[in-house]
Amino acid sequence: MLAEASDALPRYVFLPQLPWLELLARGVLVYIFLVILIRMTGRRQVGMMAPFDFILLLILSNAVQNSMSGGDNSLAGGLFIATVLIAMNTLMAWLTRRSKFIEGLLIGQPVFIIRAGVLDEKVMAREKITHHELAAALRSAGCPNIEHVRHAILETNGTINIVHRDAA
Repeated sequence: MLAEASDALPRYVFLPQLPWLELLARGVLVYIFLVILIRMTGRRQVGMMAPFDFILLLILSNAVQNSMSGGDNSLAGGLFIATVLIAMNTLMAWLTRRSKFIEGLLIGQPVFIIRAGVLDEKVMAREKITHHELAAALRSAGCPNIEHVRHAILETNGTINIVHRDAA
């Protein structure tokens, strides 16, 4: 009877089909690739994403799934890759806290969209910020138009902070 139960759940459901080291390497490489790719796409945070940006992230996660697992659909393999991804994320956070260079590389620096009341179209294009997004940030800061703004700064987390002109 015990033999029948073991036939019901094949070995590959629980134990990985690929070597642990290969799963580790696949997880690390895909994580690094995605960090670089996401870093190149801009600074928008999830709440600021357009629907097509969010759909891209969902499809991207599905696209890289097989490259991480190499076709290994075992429980242990999936849990191991999840652990690798969490460890990579923790490592990246630790590295950015320890090194200003790596912080700048991975997270970037705040940039001025409006400096001294002058809109920088090149920065907007480079950071993929639309005029609608800037206008929404101005409205939420209580600025009806650019003339009321001293500085608009795109922070590393994707938010746009507005510094008002003095009333004088």
